[in-house]
Amino acid sequence: MDKSPTLDQQVNHPVSAGEKHFAPFAMTPELEARIDEAISHYPDQIRSSVLPILHLIQHQFGFISAQAITWISEKIEIEPMRILEVVSFYPGFHQSAPGKFHIRVCRTLSCAMAGSENLMAELSKITGIDRSACDSHHQPVAVSDCGTWSLEFAECLASCGTGPVCLVNDDFHEAVSPAKAQDLISQYSK
Repeated sequence: MDKSPTLDQQVNHPVSAGEKHFAPFAMTPELEARIDEAISHYPDQIRSSVLPILHLIQHQFGFISAQAITWISEKIEIEPMRILEVVSFYPGFHQSAPGKFHIRVCRTLSCAMAGSENLMAELSKITGIDRSACDSHHQPVAVSDCGTWSLEFAECLASCGTGPVCLVNDDFHEAVSPAKAQDLISQYSK
């Protein structure tokens, strides 16, 4: 399948300091075997395997690059733009590298009322991240200059009674007040 000449232009892949913590996209036999296994669950609807494939690739490489989109499109024989539509629709997929430690702070009503905006401000201050260029969809992730930290607001992390809550990579943290932000960062600075 031919790569769309505009795919590189469509993939929002600004260079990020976080890239130094992730290997460049290069398919391995082990990862391809896991992808083949995922595809096997959709024998009659192969395009339905896009989400599991994207999750496997992002877990391995940290984000979904134009090269990854092209590889997936060739693997399951659908147009690259169809893959990009999925990547750009779901906020859990990143088109540029997050930091080594990616922090997602819940901002839905319960967490907002519990102080998630103040928590994000404190985390930004501690990590030295300027979130002024972030928006909620096209560039939601801000990465520290060192590439170690990244911050992003997330929609409901499903613990409304214990807000504000956040995820650091896949580690869930409840009742993280701005006063506890430094302790949170210290857990991952060791």
